[in-house]
Amino acid sequence: QVQLVESGGGLVQAGGSLRLSCAASGSIFSMRAMAWYRQAPGKARELVARMTNGGSTNYADSVKGRFTISRDNAKITVYLQMSSLKPEDTAVYYCNGDLNLQDYWGQGTQVTVSS
Repeated sequence: QVQLVESGGGLVQAGGSLRLSCAASGSIFSMRAMAWYRQAPGKARELVARMTNGGSTNYADSVKGRFTISRDNAKITVYLQMSSLKPEDTAVYYCNGDLNLQDYWGQGTQVTVSS
């Protein structure tokens, strides 16, 4: 069974940085894309960053220039480097994987940015 496990969330002051990690485990024979989403209280879940198997990336306008998605294929791990964090980045961040032609989600990791 495929699992995604996030780590790296926490409390940081505005202007600071955090790096989130998402490790995939299980029998994975196909990976089309990995992505990060976030959901703030009272808001819908939104795409933050996505990377395809070919390496193409796209970002939400609100994080362009501040966040970077990357991947370690050997470890089947995707990262989200977040810099210049703002209070409005506060949310639960979820890892998403299009793996084995199915959609998988991690359990989420809380990121809180204080002003």
